[in-house]
Amino acid sequence: MENTQVKAAETVKAPTANRETRRNYITTIVGMGLMTAIVVVLQVFAASIKLGEFSITLTLAPIVIGAALFGPWAGAWLGLVFGAVVLLSGDAAPFMEITVPGTIITVLLKGALSGLAAGFIYHLIEKKNKYVAVVTAGIAAPVVNTGVFVIGVFVFFLGTISEWAAGAGSDTISFIFVGLIGLNFFVELGINLVLSSVIVTIISYANRMLHNK
Repeated sequence: MENTQVKAAETVKAPTANRETRRNYITTIVGMGLMTAIVVVLQVFAASIKLGEFSITLTLAPIVIGAALFGPWAGAWLGLVFGAVVLLSGDAAPFMEITVPGTIITVLLKGALSGLAAGFIYHLIEKKNKYVAVVTAGIAAPVVNTGVFVIGVFVFFLGTISEWAAGAGSDTISFIFVGLIGLNFFVELGINLVLSSVIVTIISYANRMLHNK
């Protein structure tokens, strides 16, 4: 008799679990579609706002939000989309002239790893303090994004960058950190920090919407 009751209970739970899984899957697909669209629109808009030779990045905030809501790999996907838009917009054209493969690798990798890092850091800290998790993830995203760019410069573009630096009357290291990175990094970091409280509110509201259907 007990076995029959257990089997009956499992039969009832199975369709419910399947429905829950399908609902979560659909919610993730729709949510990621929305976040992907936001990343594309913001980066296309940001391509027209230049500090020095390169445009600023406005997409790190939605990447952090997507990574917080849907996990680190969602952050990696959004970062990859960000990198693809940078390549298609022509913002990386000066580096494309040096090496196409090196530019593609650097741009896509820095975007994907910044999203991945933001996601891992957020989910590592969120149970202790969501605000600290958002701030830390918001710092990690531009740091990783810029760090991978610097590595890419040394691996793929150093010869040409040294020539640019000499032409500008500067040494190579100063040219990289002041001329190429400079104000952009601090603007991107500042945007994330300023929007931290807004990002926390968005994540909290979205989580309620996702889990209280």
